Amino acid sequence: MTTRPVGVGHLTILDVAPPEWVQLAHAAGFEAVGIRIGVASPAEEPWPMEIGSPMLAETLARMDDTGTVVQDVEIVVITPDTRAETFDGLFEVGARLGARFLNVMVTDTDVGRAHDTFAALCARARPYGLRPCMEGISYTAVRDLETAYQVLEGSGGGLIVDPLHIQRSGDDITDLRRVDPSALGYLQLCDGPRAVPESLRVPGRLPRGQSAGDDVRQLESRAGRLLPGEGDIPVADFAAALPADLPVSVEAPNRALLADLGPEGFLRRAREAAARVLDAAAALSAR
Repeated sequence: MTTRPVGVGHLTILDVAPPEWVQLAHAAGFEAVGIRIGVASPAEEPWPMEIGSPMLAETLARMDDTGTVVQDVEIVVITPDTRAETFDGLFEVGARLGARFLNVMVTDTDVGRAHDTFAALCARARPYGLRPCMEGISYTAVRDLETAYQVLEGSGGGLIVDPLHIQRSGDDITDLRRVDPSALGYLQLCDGPRAVPESLRVPGRLPRGQSAGDDVRQLESRAGRLLPGEGDIPVADFAAALPADLPVSVEAPNRALLADLGPEGFLRRAREAAARVLDAAAALSAR
């Protein structure tokens, strides 16, 4: 059985406040967490995690108590108007938490401009010990690995490998193997059906004011992913195609399963699912 450390992304249960999130993830067996500091849209409600805030202090205390580390913070959305210098506060909080990575999403359809903005973010975040990372997401301006690599090229940033997004973009493991290993950031474990669902029913509203979007792929990504190994995507094959020491995190929000199992049960099942996938990946790599 692999002893590889595993984190869990905050999107998995975004309505849990950061201090409780650290405690909950630790109790389920996760060694690291991601924490959402910024927002993906103006309608989303941020957690009050600014420098000097009681919530940040309590989060740091829970980290000390449990030994849990913060692997990544999020999120910066690159639009045509994004300026790197406006995110210094987010960078400062990320540095205070000891995060390694900053999750970035791109909605700017001008790839050249998006590249320049991303490179500026990388340069601005570097003194804080943060490496901005992004991924190809089929319903955004950067819809596949090829476009993601154009945005990343020469920036010093990293690629987030997410099996669901790769599947939905029409890419595959062969495409992933063409990526320069130095450009890899971290692996997000999740799963889903091979084809895009025709429809998706999610109980209740999405947490923190998130939008369900106008595309079922958006809703699936935010609230209807499957846990790793519980769908039809060859998640273990993706993991086996990557360096064995690449950081890994579960990002698998599923509001229906969460409602059935409760936060504790859901996260325990997620941690067990991740372990099975990583064991299978290690076995494939050893062949």
